[in-house]
Formats: sequence, structure tokens, C-alpha cells
Amino acid sequence: MKKSFYRRIGDLIEGKGFYIVLALCIAAIGVSGWVLFSNLLPEQPESPVGGTASITVTPTPRPTATPAATVIPEKPKVTATPRPASTPAAAVTTPAPAVQPTQTPQSAPTSLAWPLQGEILTGHSVETLVYDITMGDWRTHTGLDIAASVGDKVHAPAAGVVTAVTEDVMLGTTVVIDHGGTVSSICANLAEVPTVAVGDTVSVGDIIGSVGETAIAESALPSHLHFSVTRGGEPVDPMELLPPS
Repeated sequence: MKKSFYRRIGDLIEGKGFYIVLALCIAAIGVSGWVLFSNLLPEQPESPVGGTASITVTPTPRPTATPAATVIPEKPKVTATPRPASTPAAAVTTPAPAVQPTQTPQSAPTSLAWPLQGEILTGHSVETLVYDITMGDWRTHTGLDIAASVGDKVHAPAAGVVTAVTEDVMLGTTVVIDHGGTVSSICANLAEVPTVAVGDTVSVGDIIGSVGETAIAESALPSHLHFSVTRGGEPVDPMELLPPS
């Protein structure tokens, strides 16, 4: 009578089959361990058929040592101490000499010199009216009109101090000299630029200017010098003080 399939399997296990099964189990364990180990290894590039597999190892460069920075000690800052400012010595100022006022003669002159020589065109007249050909009317005349050429020099009639250099509206460029004792002389119809200035001291005969054509009120007359004298501010006849010509 034939044994059943299961019975034969059981007999096999009881006999040599036990060892066969054990060998199979060991083989299975070995295959499983190899597969696990191969999975842990890095994959290698496939070698061409029939060639030799080569592994390229790229060396890792060694880190380059960076030289330590050289620390240069900072020089200490030197702060300059300002020198004390020297106080300049007080300047020695020499006082300027006091300006002495110009002295005018104390007494009135008893006579005057002619400022220039020439013919008398119009005489002194304060009490009688005279006809003025320039203005076309009758009026007084407080001085002398002495004929002269334009540019003739005019001289101081006496010593004194120049008190005024003006541009009179009617008599033109005028120079006034104080001769002391309230006596003053007036030279008018001068050239525009006299040779003296206010404050100048003059002596008799000094040049004070030249004859001009600046007197509008006497422009119809020939070229001349208008010369007058005052005492105490009032006009006097210059002929009383002038020597005979």
C-alpha cells in the first residue's frame, strides 16, 4: 500500500531531509546578508564590457593656512600744546605836536598893494548908482574892476590868512583874505582853480590865482579883476588904502 504524500514528506524530514532544509536556510541567510551588505556599498560606475573597472579618487585639497594678520600697534597721537600768545608790548605813541592856530595880524593894515596893475574900468560906488551894461540896469558897485588879460597873476595885497575860496554865483571864483583888524580883501572873477586854499597864510605879493572869466554879472566888461575891501563886514573904497597908480 502506497504511503501518502504527507507521510513521505514526514519521513523525508525525519531522515536526510532535515539536513537539506537546514542547508537551504543557511544559504538563504547568506544570500540575504550579501544583498544587504551590497546595498550599503556606494555604487561604482559600470565598466565597459570586457574592460577593467577603475575607481577615480579625487584627493581633497588640504586647507591653506591663512597667515595671521600682523597687528601694527597704533602710534600714540601727540597733541601739540599751543604756545601762549605773546602780548605785544604797548606801542609807545609820541603825541603829535599841537597844531597852532594860524595867527592873523592883530592890527588893520594902513595900506594895501595893488593885486595887479591895470586901468580902472568901473570904480567903487555905493552912494551913487552906476549903469551895469551886463545886467542892463542901474546899481551900486562895491569894488574896483581892474582891466587885465586872462591868465594874469593876481597877488595878495597884504599879509593875512585865506578864509574863503568860493564859487560865487554872480562874481565867479572868489578868494577872501583876512588881513587883521576886521579888514579883508576880496579878489573875484578869478580862474577856476586858485593857487591857495582855506587856512593858507600869505604875505604881501604872494600869488593867489590868475584872472579868469567866471563872473557872470560882469561878463559884458572886458577881461578884468574884480577887487573889493571890507572893514567890519562893510564895503570900503579900496582907493583909500591903495597907493597912487
